[in-house]
Parts: sequence; C-alpha cells; structure tokens
Amino acid sequence: MFILELSFGAEPDRLAARPAHRERLQALHQEGRLAMAGPLSDDSGALLIFDVPDAEALAAVIAEDPYYRTPGVTIVSQREWSPIVR
Repeated sequence: MFILELSFGAEPDRLAARPAHRERLQALHQEGRLAMAGPLSDDSGALLIFDVPDAEALAAVIAEDPYYRTPGVTIVSQREWSPIVR
C-alpha cells in the first residue's frame, strides 16, 4: 500500500478540476486500487491510501489523473506503507 499526501493552494483551477478527480477516485475504489481518500478537515490538503502492488503502479495512477498536475495541488509525500491491521 502507499500513502499519498497532498497540499492545496488557493488557485481556482484546483476546485474546477476536483469533480473529475473525485470521479476517478470512486472508480479506483470500486476497482480495489484505492482504500481511502479525503481532504484534511481544514482543506489544506488530503491523504489518499492506494492498494497497489508497487511504486510503478502508483506512478501510473498518478499519471492518469491530471488533478495531480493542477495548479494548487502539490504532492508533498509518497510513502510505502505496511499496515498490520486491515
């Protein structure tokens, strides 16, 4: 699994791109490639937990979604995670 942490800026492009991004997240969840995702309570960023086999698979998911390249969206960290309880 991988945790992706995002930081959000005030650029209006981010909000315009968000509906399509959320549709992609729903599809990834239905496919079993996204365990959880959501914004931080102050909307300064978000956390996403992907259930993909490796960093290359995560890179492909990120590349498929233009939201991650939208002004106002910054990938702060990408870390592999090994949960002991699921």
